[in-house]
Amino acid sequence: MSRPAPTPAGFLSAAVPGTRVVVRYRIEGGLTDALGLLVTCEAGACTVRTRQADVVIPLGQVVAAKEVPPAPERRRPRA
Repeated sequence: MSRPAPTPAGFLSAAVPGTRVVVRYRIEGGLTDALGLLVTCEAGACTVRTRQADVVIPLGQVVAAKEVPPAPERRRPRA
C-alpha cells in the first residue's frame, strides 16, 4: 500500500535546507512561482533564495511545491 504524497506545505517543512525547489503560491491577483534554494521553513513560512532575492512565503499561500534538479551551467557569452 503506498503512502499519500505530502501536501506542498508538508513537503517544504520536511525538505532539507539547501534543496532546490520551485514553489507556486498565491499573490494578489493570481499566482506566482519562486525557484531557488530552500533557506528555511519554520513558524508558518518558508524562505526561498532566488537569483534576485530571498522570498518569504507564508505556507498558507502555497499551492504547489516540489524539488527540482540543479540549474544547468550558464553558457559563456559568444566571442
